[in-house]
Amino acid sequence: MQNEGNVSTITKLRRVVWPIEVSELKKFLPMAMMMFLILFNYSMLRSIKDGFVVTHIGAESISFLKTYVVLPSAIIAMIIYAKLCNILSQQNVFYAVTTFFACYFALFAFVLYPSPDAFHPNAEYIEQLAASMPTLKWFIRIGGKWIYATFYTISELWGSMMLTLLFWQFANQITKTQEAKRFYSMFGMLGNFGLILTGVILGGAAAGDENANALPSLSFEQILSLTILSTVLIMAIYGWMQRNVLTDPRYYDPSSKAAKKSKTKLSLVDSFKLIFSSKYLGLIAILVLSYGISINIVEGVWKAKAKLLYPTVESYTAFMGNFQMLQGIGAIIFMIIGSNILRLVSWRVAAMLTPLMILVTGCAFFAFIIFDNMIAMYLTGILTATPLVLAVSIGTIQNALSKATKYSLFDSTKEMAYIPLDDELKSKGKAAVDVVGGRMGKSGGGVIQSTLFMLIPSLTFTEATPILGVFFIAIVIIWTYAVKALSKEYYKELEK
Repeated sequence: MQNEGNVSTITKLRRVVWPIEVSELKKFLPMAMMMFLILFNYSMLRSIKDGFVVTHIGAESISFLKTYVVLPSAIIAMIIYAKLCNILSQQNVFYAVTTFFACYFALFAFVLYPSPDAFHPNAEYIEQLAASMPTLKWFIRIGGKWIYATFYTISELWGSMMLTLLFWQFANQITKTQEAKRFYSMFGMLGNFGLILTGVILGGAAAGDENANALPSLSFEQILSLTILSTVLIMAIYGWMQRNVLTDPRYYDPSSKAAKKSKTKLSLVDSFKLIFSSKYLGLIAILVLSYGISINIVEGVWKAKAKLLYPTVESYTAFMGNFQMLQGIGAIIFMIIGSNILRLVSWRVAAMLTPLMILVTGCAFFAFIIFDNMIAMYLTGILTATPLVLAVSIGTIQNALSKATKYSLFDSTKEMAYIPLDDELKSKGKAAVDVVGGRMGKSGGGVIQSTLFMLIPSLTFTEATPILGVFFIAIVIIWTYAVKALSKEYYKELEK
């Protein structure tokens, strides 16, 4: 009896840490590996793109890029995706989108990046033009460094298209609601080891060098080659699952796939009419928009401070690599906690934790920036770090905790909300909400910031912090009300 009790205790402990059964590994592990590779590329691209833009163009340019370049590109990408869905199978759409990214990264790494001066206009002319038109100076500087701006845009679309759209759409297609409660957080937990690997490559190795600001011995072309290789592996795993998992009745019901193929496909106009007439999708869109705007507002101020502390491309990229490692470790810890939260509490409570985390940590960061001189005066003699170092450190912790909560709870609860919907809303509805809504969320923060910088060309992020803090708090409050409303609709759909 005692042995049975010990076995039961061990089993319960195992289900807390690893809620996946042995019989489910054939379905779970390939999906987790896909997320690992997608997040590895995402974190790698994020560190590199930010390093290029912040140091070559300026941190203020990010808000302009997200609003006036990335958002239109996301809309175009969504339209192309919807058209592809009407002429290709879902499997071939996945291959087409993934192949595009692999080809672009190869073009940038081996053609554009090695010779930027051959493609960029004269730098002195660009600065003279920017000085003559101060209201438009950030647009001019972005155009003058269009190679880096394009790389930033495509890297941003990677997260929207590959993770938010293609991966989660595939996961929602083959995962049942009861499986999702256990699978989705664990996907994120294993996937976030990709962020740790990014930190080792970009930041960890550099820390051991005599020059702490130097990148690891890998060249940029080699680093991008790893990204291209992982993209090819994603396609290979996806193909293996099509042949070995989706044909196995234990893991997937072929009749649902056949029904989806026989379903009449709607035109793009009809799809938008369906999407915008759905209160349910509208509430999900508010969640996505609120997250994007709130985190973008905080990140803008934080990255501006980080640029002051790490002024070169090498030092900034190494810093971002270390941040990705910290974020990955935090996300893994939160994934373990989050998988149990999803099983123990209601959807509403789990979905509410992300805006609460971002509100508390964001307010702490803004308060330190606004009252940094007063805080520094009281901390003089207690801490040896300068106010700038403390500001960057607090912002780093805020971003790491926010992203960890986002990956462990926000993504999981948001994706669970799609499961009760029909196939049309799952595919085209999800594309509109996640790709365009996600981009509009980030560009929404960009609109606020870029408008301030255009109205007052001499304004900096530090000076704009009090105004941005007010917008931040208002957006998070709206977010919490949207969670309450969506929870009611979610349970209604489950009852159906």
